[in-house]
Amino acid sequence: MTKDKKTLRIAVDAMGGDYAPVEVIKGAVSAARDPDTEIVLVGPLDIIKSELAKYDTSQLPIECVNADEFVKEGEPPALVLRQKRNASITVATKLVKSGDADAVVSAGPTGAVVASALTILGNAEGMERPVVGGPMLGFSPNTVIMDFGGNVDCKPYHLLSFAVVGCAYAQKLLNISNPTVALLSVGSEEGKGNELVKESWPLFKRSGLNFIGNVEGNDIVTGKANVVVCDGFVGNVMLKFLEGLGVAMAKWFKANLSGKLPDSELDKLKADLLARTVGADIIGGAPLLGVNGVAMIMHGRSQALQFARAIGQAKVVVDSGLVDTVNSELRRIGEKLAGKEN
Repeated sequence: MTKDKKTLRIAVDAMGGDYAPVEVIKGAVSAARDPDTEIVLVGPLDIIKSELAKYDTSQLPIECVNADEFVKEGEPPALVLRQKRNASITVATKLVKSGDADAVVSAGPTGAVVASALTILGNAEGMERPVVGGPMLGFSPNTVIMDFGGNVDCKPYHLLSFAVVGCAYAQKLLNISNPTVALLSVGSEEGKGNELVKESWPLFKRSGLNFIGNVEGNDIVTGKANVVVCDGFVGNVMLKFLEGLGVAMAKWFKANLSGKLPDSELDKLKADLLARTVGADIIGGAPLLGVNGVAMIMHGRSQALQFARAIGQAKVVVDSGLVDTVNSELRRIGEKLAGKEN
């Protein structure tokens, strides 16, 4: 299968997400209007084609690939990989592996997306666990959080690999040449935090990264560090809290300012607030980093706008060469630490 060098093919799991396939396909159709984007929708052909019939796609580069099965929320990822070998996320990820797509995008269960990427694409050398992360707050767009929730129980060397990945992200996608790195803790002083943070500090210190020590939660809003590292338990709690806070504040504005401001101004204010607190909605999704390919993970509640944005972000990640940078940086840090220890 040949393709123009400027055109990227994005495989989309049409059955992944709370609002699949309706919102997935609506967003994919929107993204396909980009002249440099080709879309490959993966799922049961009868369902996909029935949904596509709602749109005029005669001039759009949209291809459909059959997958008879799909993953439901709550299904164990390992069981899915064994028993649902023709699941839409599996078939879509295989397209990346074979070179028939440049990236895969899915709002399906995170465990299944991660398991498919690890099994099919493989993990990068020196990366035991892949990580999901990126900017969390519109208030601090140059601050990357690693991990958003992919890894709950971590060791210090896991956190270090997350930091390396975060630095590559900041360099390639945010154009920060020498990103500052910090551990998220309950105090800025060395020795503060739980055992994981305390044990990670000396490893970070000798890594060669631009490590500035610990930061606290309030430092994230001010952008004190470019890469803030924590385990997925902490990162996911933070992410969900901020999402809920943004929605609650937007409702508060509507309830308390209606009639005091013009509706257009109120809608603009509400949209701006959500943009600054619900960071994942701005770019649609986050790349799973530390695997040998581009896999974008999205929130299950994502709708058409988020799918269109995630497809666009997948293109940015592919064009940036982020995967190659992550691999080379992991090798470099690994060699440096090995040299220190020998």
